[in-house]
Amino acid sequence: MILLDASTSSIGQTSFISIGMFLLFVGITMMITYWAAKKTKTTSEFYAAGRSITGFQNGLALAGDYMSAASFLGIAGMVALRGYDGLIYSIGFLVGWPIIMFLIAEPLRNLGKYTFADVVAFRLKQRPVRIAASIGSLSTISFYLIAQMVGAGGLISKIFALDYSIAVVIVGIVMSAYVLFGGMLATTWVQIIKAILLLSGASIIVLLTLSHFHFNPLELFSAAADQYGSEVLSPGSYISNPWDALSLGMALMLGTAGLPHILMRFYTVPDAKAARKSVFVATGFIGYFYILTFIIGFGAMVLVGKEVISAGGTDTSGNMAALMLAEATGGSAFLGFIAAVAFATILAVVAGLTLSGASTISHDLYVNVVKKGIANEAGEVKVAKTATIGLGILSIILGLLFKGQNVAFMVGLAFAIAASANFPALILSILWKKFTTRGAQISILTGTITSILLIILSPTVWKDLLGNEAAIFPLKNPALISLPLSFLAGIVTSLMYPELEAQEKFEKEKLRTYLGVGAE
Repeated sequence: MILLDASTSSIGQTSFISIGMFLLFVGITMMITYWAAKKTKTTSEFYAAGRSITGFQNGLALAGDYMSAASFLGIAGMVALRGYDGLIYSIGFLVGWPIIMFLIAEPLRNLGKYTFADVVAFRLKQRPVRIAASIGSLSTISFYLIAQMVGAGGLISKIFALDYSIAVVIVGIVMSAYVLFGGMLATTWVQIIKAILLLSGASIIVLLTLSHFHFNPLELFSAAADQYGSEVLSPGSYISNPWDALSLGMALMLGTAGLPHILMRFYTVPDAKAARKSVFVATGFIGYFYILTFIIGFGAMVLVGKEVISAGGTDTSGNMAALMLAEATGGSAFLGFIAAVAFATILAVVAGLTLSGASTISHDLYVNVVKKGIANEAGEVKVAKTATIGLGILSIILGLLFKGQNVAFMVGLAFAIAASANFPALILSILWKKFTTRGAQISILTGTITSILLIILSPTVWKDLLGNEAAIFPLKNPALISLPLSFLAGIVTSLMYPELEAQEKFEKEKLRTYLGVGAE
């Protein structure tokens, strides 16, 4: 039931519909940025939108921040080419949210101010903890930025028929403008609009796809099995090693609870109740979205065909599968809309990452390390905006340097770092009375260094990217090793070097954690 011929596809040609829709999105969001700029003067307004975002709005913004192009294009492509095994990414990305809801959201909102390092350093010595936390955060953000920027360049060069370098520069400039002028308020509304567009577009693709199967997903799955064999409905085609599956699952599940740009969003709501509602709303939207990506993947497998997807993509990753399915089911006009939505998705996620990185540099490093907690708001906002420009330039440079590289491993690396460096220190600081400053430092640095080192030595980089015959570290994702090591390092170090002052402050922390007494 192939509906699309690679030779007649409009992907790779100039699409005035795509360009027009993208310019419309940029125009509307720039107007929002102009409006937000008038309301963004203080540090609270720049970092946290003045804590004025409602629980529902923040939930939708969280979904927009989390549903990246890697989720939309990557998972759909993986399912289209690999079948059932693509589901491990959908489930892995989703199941981290209950952990955030029950363990992270309320303490984070009550204890912190602008970054997750506020929570880790709440009862510990500020400077050592914030330096270590900044290393973990900026490492996570950097690798996430590379993946998004290279993805943007590849997508735009394919859909808008623009040069790759021009596409990367456009993304860097536009997302910097969002953050630079509108801060968190503009970024929040950009993410809300993007989430609505993405959920709507994905829903329409699914409805158009299922219309060919009497709106019965079971008929779609049966057609996939008839076309490609029952193996596409069984696990093991992509991840055959159970240790690899376990390690990847740990990274995706616990990495979600350690992503700095996600955790930062909980400071935009007025209280802990709104923070919990945010997670509840976000989980619903994200769960719905990942169900859609699974159907989109199988729809592309059946209606477009694996051979056409591989021929139409820039590589064998299947990243164009969702776009090709959109063209097959809705024509070139619908393809233009979905392409613009995919580009808007990248812009919104990159804006969130940039704001998170800027807040780490200005709030954690400049205010609490350089200025030792004594700095005026105007100076802090100025540093944050300078950091935004710097991160924008860095993201463009990285996007240009990594042109043509397979960056799928960088998304896994970002989650592995977040899971190994940020999550253990965050959860131990909230729940364990004996956690110390040295314990936090060693935990974060152990998680960061081991996860990066093991990824470099893994088959993904050492063998596939660097061309060596065999990998030194056998697993594709390091979380199975680096995550327990981070926990172990934090616990052992804390027991070896007890900190009475930190233990004494634990009761005060617990009061604020559960009752919100003194929360900002």
